[in-house]
Amino acid sequence: MLLRLPTSVSEARECLAEGAIPVGGATLIWAAWQRDGFPEQAVSLREVPEATAVGDGVLGGAVLLHQVDDRVPEMLRQAAKGVGTGAVRRTATVGGNIAGSSLRDLLPAAIALDAWADVLTADGVHRVDLAEVQAKSPLLLALRWREPVRGAYAKVADPAGGEVPTIAAAAVDTEGVLRVAVREGYAVTSGSVGADGGGVEELFAGALSGVSEAGRSLVREQVAKVRGE
Repeated sequence: MLLRLPTSVSEARECLAEGAIPVGGATLIWAAWQRDGFPEQAVSLREVPEATAVGDGVLGGAVLLHQVDDRVPEMLRQAAKGVGTGAVRRTATVGGNIAGSSLRDLLPAAIALDAWADVLTADGVHRVDLAEVQAKSPLLLALRWREPVRGAYAKVADPAGGEVPTIAAAAVDTEGVLRVAVREGYAVTSGSVGADGGGVEELFAGALSGVSEAGRSLVREQVAKVRGE
């Protein structure tokens, strides 16, 4: 397998146009390649500046999880810190976690931040919302957001019976909008309401109606934190 390492977006586009398969840390696909066979060529964005940026409202898709630091909101740092083991975090990428993983630990925090994504195709760079990222698993060039006023994130530490840990994230933006996202199992649901009183139970009656009582409790805790209650 030929691993191509473009140093610009235009070079990366050429690689995709020529059939190179996107790869980051390969933590999710290496076993499948060993079983099913390796592609003729793969492409990594780890030398592309736009994919390795950190800070000022952007987090590159090729950034390794252990590199997510205080240049991004605390809730994103917590999310990255809670993924797998230290060895995994030194290999796995932001893009792989959000666009390639079935777990997507960073996704609830990103949704609560009202983030969007720059995705790369052979045709160019496209701005898409996170719903499209969930649906299509594109090659994520960068995650972008507007800084929140306050945010909170929690992940259940040790779920019983090897279950997927529940994650809840909440954030209030500069316009007073409260956004909440919760992952239960492999499903991520979210909703938003005005932050000036009430709201959470309204979400449970609507967008988050399928969330379990344990999940609702975790959501309420994060909302209380961002509201200073």
